[in-house]
Amino acid sequence: MQTLSISPIRDVIDDQRALGMKHGAISWWQKGILYQIYPRSFQDSNGDGIGDLPGIVGRISYLRDLGVDAIWLSPIFPSPMADFGYDISNYLEVDPVFGTLDDFATLVGAAHASNIKVILDLVPNHTSDQHPWFIESRSSRDNPKRDWYLWHEPRTDGTAPNNWMSEFGGSAWKYDACTGQYYYHAFLAQQPDLNWRNPAVRQAIYDVMRFWFRKGVDGFRVDVLWHLIKDAEFRDNPPNPAFRLGRPPHEALLPLYSTDRPEILDVVMEMRRVVDEFSDRVLIGEIYLPVDRLVAYYGRDLSGAHLPFNFALLSAPWNARAIAKLIDDYERALPAAAWPNWVLGNHDRPRIASRVGRAQARVAAMLLLTLRGTPTLYYGDEIGMQQVAIAQDQIRDPFEKNVPGIGVGRDGCRTPMQWNAEAHGGFTASVPWLPLANDYVHDNVANLAADARSIFNLYRALIELRRAMPELVAGSYTPVATAGDVLAYKREYAGNALLIVLNLGADPTSIGSDMMEFPGKLLLSTNLDRTGETVSGGLDLRGDEGLIIRL
Repeated sequence: MQTLSISPIRDVIDDQRALGMKHGAISWWQKGILYQIYPRSFQDSNGDGIGDLPGIVGRISYLRDLGVDAIWLSPIFPSPMADFGYDISNYLEVDPVFGTLDDFATLVGAAHASNIKVILDLVPNHTSDQHPWFIESRSSRDNPKRDWYLWHEPRTDGTAPNNWMSEFGGSAWKYDACTGQYYYHAFLAQQPDLNWRNPAVRQAIYDVMRFWFRKGVDGFRVDVLWHLIKDAEFRDNPPNPAFRLGRPPHEALLPLYSTDRPEILDVVMEMRRVVDEFSDRVLIGEIYLPVDRLVAYYGRDLSGAHLPFNFALLSAPWNARAIAKLIDDYERALPAAAWPNWVLGNHDRPRIASRVGRAQARVAAMLLLTLRGTPTLYYGDEIGMQQVAIAQDQIRDPFEKNVPGIGVGRDGCRTPMQWNAEAHGGFTASVPWLPLANDYVHDNVANLAADARSIFNLYRALIELRRAMPELVAGSYTPVATAGDVLAYKREYAGNALLIVLNLGADPTSIGSDMMEFPGKLLLSTNLDRTGETVSGGLDLRGDEGLIIRL
C-alpha cells in the first residue's frame, strides 16, 4: 500500500508535538484506538474464499499505517460454524479454516512488533453442542458434567420449563429425548448455555483465559456478558408492553429473569481478577443494556470490566439533539474515574455508511474519534463500506434464516474487505464466502488511499490528530449549546481547548459568536480542505460538515 498523505494537517501536528504535551499515566486501552476484525472477511491467504490468520498477518502493515492500537478478532476457535464461530467446540485451539496455533503466534508476534495489541473474543455464555463438555453433559443425568449446563424438567404437560425465548427465534428450550429433560439455549439450539452458578464452569473458563494470556493475548471482549447468570428459580419473563410487530419475536418478553441478574456483577469481578493476574491487559464486555445498567458493569470501585461496551451510537436517531442527549446521559451515568468508550459499528449491526448516508459517515467518523473515551472502529468503515444486500440463496446468517423478512440479517455487514479493484476486491483468489458490495471496484483501500480527500484519508487525518492532541485523549468533555442540526462540544486539557462542531444536516448553517467561543484556528474539516483557516466572529458550516477548531 502506498504511503498516505495527510500533509494539510502535518504542520499542525508537528506544532502540537513540539509543545511536549503528554497524555499522562493512562493505559494503552484508554489512549488507543480499537479495530474489530471479522476474520472470515478480512483477508484470505489460501484461496478457500474465507479470511484467515495468515491473511491478517499480511495486513499488519496496513493496520499500522492506519494508526490503530489494538485489533479485536471475532472468534477463531474450532467450531461447527452454526453461528460462525460463536458456537465453540474447543476453547484451546484455532479452527483449521483460520489456521493453527503457530499461525496465531505469528500474528501476535507481528502485531506486537508493530505496537498493535491483540484482543480475542471470549464466548463464555454457551458452547457448541459438539463441545466435549456438552457431549458428556447430555450423556446421562448423573454424568459429572450434567450440571455444567442448564437442564430442567418439563412442565407437567411436557412443555418447556418456562416462557424464555431464544434471541434467534422460538423457545429457548430444547427437549433431549435421551435424558427426558430440556436444556436452555439463549441463541441457537446448537449453542447450549453453560451454568455459571457452577464454580467448576467458572474455573474452566478462567483457565481458558489464562491459556490465551500466556500466549500473548492482551485482553478479551466477552460475548453477551450480561447473559451469564440466569434466575435461580427459572421464573417466566413478563410481557413487553412496548413490543410491536415487525420486531424480533424474543422482544415480546422483557428478559427480566434470563439476563442481567444481580449476581452477574460478582462474576464480572471474578473475571477481572483473572485479568489482573497478568500485567497491562484489558477486559471488555459486550452489554446491550440501558445506560444506567450498563455502567454497573464497571463494578464496585471499578473492579469489573475496564470497558463495558457503549453501543448507544449503533441505534441512535441521527440528529443533533438525540446524540447530544445520549452523550450527556452517558457522561452523567459514568462512575467516578470510569473510562468511557464508543462504538460506531460492529458485526451485528448495519454499516454506519448505510445507516446515515455517505456524507454523514464522514461526520460520524469525526464524532467517534473526538468524543471522550476509547473508540472502536469496525473493519471497512474507514473506507465507507456499505451494507450489502444479500440474495436469498446466499444468506448465511442463522438469525435471518430463523426470523426472515424483518431485517435482522447480519451478513450484509460482514462482507469481505474491499482492498482493491481486482477480482473479489483483493480479498481472495477464489469465490468469497459472502459477496462483495457492487461498489468495490471504486470504493476500496487502494483507490481511496490515492484520493487526498477520501473518507479513508479523513480517518487517517483524524487518527493522526488524535495521537497528537492530548485534548482528544485525556481532555474533559463539555457540551456547547447550539440549535438545529449542529452538535458541538469542547475537549480541554492542561489549559488547551478544542472545539468540535458537527453539522448533522445536509443544509449549510452559520453560527454566531454569541453561541460559541471564538476566535480559533481550524485544524480539520471532514472535507479535508479548510485546515489553517482563522475563525473569528462567526463560523460557516457546509452541509454534512464537521470541524475541529483549536481555540
